[in-house]
Amino acid sequence: MATSMMPPGGNPNMDGNPQLPPTPGTDMTGICFRDQLWLNSYPLDRNLVFDYFALSPFYDFSCNNEQLRMQQIHPLDISHLQKMTGIEFSLSEVMEPHLFVIKKQKREAERVTPMLTYYVLDGSIYQAPQLANVFAARIGRALYHISKAFTTAASKSEKIGYVDGENESTGTETKVVKETIDFKEVKRIDHILGALQRKLQPAPPPPPYPEGYVPPTSEADKVPDNPESAEPQPPPLDPIIDQGPTKRMKYN
Repeated sequence: MATSMMPPGGNPNMDGNPQLPPTPGTDMTGICFRDQLWLNSYPLDRNLVFDYFALSPFYDFSCNNEQLRMQQIHPLDISHLQKMTGIEFSLSEVMEPHLFVIKKQKREAERVTPMLTYYVLDGSIYQAPQLANVFAARIGRALYHISKAFTTAASKSEKIGYVDGENESTGTETKVVKETIDFKEVKRIDHILGALQRKLQPAPPPPPYPEGYVPPTSEADKVPDNPESAEPQPPPLDPIIDQGPTKRMKYN
């Protein structure tokens, strides 16, 4: 039987004012929610996990599940949810008592459109990152390291040329080991890379974000005025590596 839960107002701060949670549907991959008092009072199973999820800032009180709760009906009753339209939450995967996967979706008659995914891992609730954000972060990080490698290689080649010219002009007897560069080999590699690049198909456009989802913005998305002289920007935060379960800000 589902227990009735009131909307959370947040923990009061030192001034006595409630701390407002973020707006549901926005990017909240950098935070997690955990209520240890609730976990000490109730078992975390498939029957009560939704009541626990409803306490978190990820919950949307305008969903169809909330209407079922007000009618004293279990919020995950699929027989009632299929007759409704709008936003709903569904329990996707269960590994009691450690893992629960909850999906936020929009129902229009028999058509269901996925929106966001949340998971409860050992009592802590997280928002799963969008796959497009993960790919963008990984590609941005790879481009950052590639650009940094080219910059380092260019600085070293300039230093080698400067040392060689200085040694030839002074005519000292000190022997300097010179790095010979085969320009024919360089042109051959450039030709191979150019041929491979021409064979590659253009990258497809990125998929659209789910309805109601607000993607995060970072400094790396801004285009510099002069891209040639601009230094490589730091790589964007990875939603999995940099904002994983052990590095997210706790929200109680």
